[in-house]
Formats: sequence, C-alpha cells, structure tokens
Amino acid sequence: MKKKVRKAVIPAAGFGTRFLPATKAIPKEMLPIVDIPTIQYIIEEAVASGIEEICLITNSYKQSIENHFDRSFELEEKLKASNDLEHLQMIEDITDMVNVVSVRQKTPKGLGHAILCARSFVGDEPFAVLLGDDIVVNRGGKRAIRQLMDVYEETGASVVGVQPVADENISKYGIIAPSKAINDRVMEVSHFVEKPAFENAPSNMAILGRYVLSPDIFNKLEDQQAGKGNEIQLTDAIDRLAKEEAVYACQFDGNRYDVGDRKGFLQAQVEFALNRDDTKEAMEDIIEALGYVKSDKPAPVEEKPACKIFKTTPVNETAADQNKTSQPEAAMKAVEPIEAAQAIAGISNGSFEETAIASTVLEAEEEGCQK
Repeated sequence: MKKKVRKAVIPAAGFGTRFLPATKAIPKEMLPIVDIPTIQYIIEEAVASGIEEICLITNSYKQSIENHFDRSFELEEKLKASNDLEHLQMIEDITDMVNVVSVRQKTPKGLGHAILCARSFVGDEPFAVLLGDDIVVNRGGKRAIRQLMDVYEETGASVVGVQPVADENISKYGIIAPSKAINDRVMEVSHFVEKPAFENAPSNMAILGRYVLSPDIFNKLEDQQAGKGNEIQLTDAIDRLAKEEAVYACQFDGNRYDVGDRKGFLQAQVEFALNRDDTKEAMEDIIEALGYVKSDKPAPVEEKPACKIFKTTPVNETAADQNKTSQPEAAMKAVEPIEAAQAIAGISNGSFEETAIASTVLEAEEEGCQK
C-alpha cells in the first residue's frame, strides 16, 4: 500500500556567497521578494500541496529562519496594544501555517548529505524535497510539488521535477536520461548525471529543485561517495537508486525563478510586485520613472528551450557496452538531438512507433533500425 506524502525537507544550510555582503549576517533564505522572505514562498507551496510537517536543514547561522516561523510574544503584544489587528493576524498565520522543525547540518558536505540529516525526521515514509533557491509560480494550476506528489501517488516511485534548460546552462544542473514516456509530462529515467559538460549530457532536461523520494534513498546517501565539487550529491544517489527501482521525472507546469541568482532574484522582485494589487501601481510608477513607457500591447512571451535528448546511454559506457546498444538506442543516436517528447514517445517495448518525426525515423531505419 502506497503511503501518503506528508513530510517535506527543505535544505537551507548554504552560505549564500552569491549574495555577499548581505548574506554575511542574513540567511539568503530570509532575503525578501517584495516583503515576504523567499523561504516563506517555499513553505507556502508545500502547505498548499498538502504537506503536514516540514524539516528545515540549517546551520548555526540560520536562527532567524527558525524564529520567523516561531511565536514572537513581544511583537504580538505590541500589535495588540496598538490595535494593529491586520499585522497581528499576518504573523499568527505564519506561526500556525505548519509544524516546522529544524536539524543542523554540522558540516557542509553537499545537498545529499543535507538530505541525509533528515533521516530520523522522515522515518520510513516517502517525502518531498523543495530547494530554497527555486520559487515556482503556476497561476491557476497545481503547485509544482503537488504535481510530483500526484505522480508518486500513481506510481509509488520516486519522482524528480524537471524542465528543459538552454544548452549553455546544462552544466549547472543534474540532468536526466529519459527512457520511456508514461504520458506527455511524465517519463521513466534510466540514469542521471550531475552537472555534466554539454557534450556529455544525455538531454537538456534539468532537475529544478523539486523531488518526491522514497525512503530507500537514505540507504544510498549513507555510503554515497563525494562527487562534483567534492560533495555528496543527491543526483548521484538517485542515479544509484534508479538502477534498483523505477524513478520518474515530471516536467512540471509553472514559471520558475532562480532566486539564488542575482538576475532571477531581481526578476522575481519586479514580476511579483506587478502581480500584487497592493504593489502593482507603485512598481509601474517606478518603471515609468526610469523612462520605460507603458504599452497596451501584450508583453512578448519568453521563448523557453525545447526538450531535447542527446544520448540514451550512460556517458561512461565501455566499448563493449556500446556494441550492445539496442536498436531503439541506435536510432536515437542517429537522429540526435530531437525534441524529447517525440523521442521518448518513439520508444515502446524495444521498437519505434509512429511519431511526429516519422521522416527522421525512416532515415534511422535505413541504418538498420526496425520499426
């Protein structure tokens, strides 16, 4: 019987060096988007998705995060005395939002090690992981982590959240190698590569800060060797897990803001302010004062990268392994890169089916691949 996903782990132990000097004294997770700390957006997503308990992985410099979600008796009494009931309700809602506990990562050994620190909190239950650098907005639709939780409830297997990234950004992320399409958003994954060079990447589909994991991941993390950056990488442990049980990827809907990057942080400031009734007019006035003229024309839609598959076999395969490449894999290599949704749809029970790239597939067939 599949267990409900009730718990979430939010790693928040990084030093935030990209935002120095501000993060010398203030945790990067407490830097506000307009007037709300970034960590609060992450926790609100978890709570709105049905998460009941949250574990923050912190360090000795992050007490202010814990304080933000705790009671503040002096402030509450001051607000009561001044009859500021609106702000009183606001801070009480933050405190009552969800049960939050914290565990310290005593030594910075990487994301995988941070997740391992939550083992006693998680126990034998499946759990969500939300990274604090990624805010995802899906207006009118399901939250990003809820989309992954739905996939877990259908499959009973670990799920990572992915979106395509530009080729020049591939080396910044963990990248998946899809092997089988379940539907237009969900695919089974054969292996994972942590921050590969572009020429070694199996696809351009990057893991972007959202996971639902089986508790079996802890057995992998426990003896996981250091990888990229001499750190224990979560992606490496998931790759090992995928060799023993199914692991899926879900291309989640929503706009992602990388608030761990200065450009993404500034973009979030502007867009969030423009989408709030109480700050929209002020932000429009600021933009106009800077010399930008308001237009009645709709804003241009930012073109997002298409999903592409470059390889279907691990980059460290041996020559003997290459000789054993299956016919579908050979066809995939013959037509790289192609849109991933079409590529994966072409793999079914070891043979190609009809796809939108029929002419390309036919060219591959001429090289010895059967349909």
